[in-house]
Amino acid sequence: MVNIAMVEQESVREKVVAFTFDDGPHPVYTHQLLEIFRSAGGRATFFMIGKEMEAYPEIAAEVHLEGHEIANHTYTHPDLTKLTLEEAGEELQHAENLVQEITGQPARCFRPPYFGVNDDILSLAAERGYQTIGAVNGDARDWNNPGVEHILEHTRSAVKPGSVLIFHDGYGDRSETVEAVRVLVDELAAEGYRLVTVSELLRVSSNQ
Repeated sequence: MVNIAMVEQESVREKVVAFTFDDGPHPVYTHQLLEIFRSAGGRATFFMIGKEMEAYPEIAAEVHLEGHEIANHTYTHPDLTKLTLEEAGEELQHAENLVQEITGQPARCFRPPYFGVNDDILSLAAERGYQTIGAVNGDARDWNNPGVEHILEHTRSAVKPGSVLIFHDGYGDRSETVEAVRVLVDELAAEGYRLVTVSELLRVSSNQ
């Protein structure tokens, strides 16, 4: 059963955390993130934009083959609340088609660009079987390149077991994000956290 509310924190007994990456795939930064998670033995969720999947289908395929989750982040990255419901539905469907081409299965999670949702968008997503996903560390603002230390500080203070974390691998220079994620992955793994996909986090929460 899909929860109609936007999920950013799940109640879990196990030390699990879900790293998520928006706006890719990207030919430089997505590969760097894959290497970090490969070394750590962890998994992440990539909220991909349809147009970027069309531009870099081989990178999207690599993300999937390495066991990460690909989720729906719309086709062109609009603020869905400024569209008609029909237009919003087309954005979701166009991206969904691309996810299925790459993975052979439907996306289970959706993140609205700019976290732009209202009751209609949340209901639209739920009707299509998506769990709408937020994040606990929005104050890290990695998309603004605020510096590695800023990203680290505002993520460390927000994370706990069951958290969803947001970062970006697409659009612009994401080298600060990559460096911050490298540090966070090492720290959290050392603290005994498992790095899981959003769908796995939801399963862990529902099974306890």
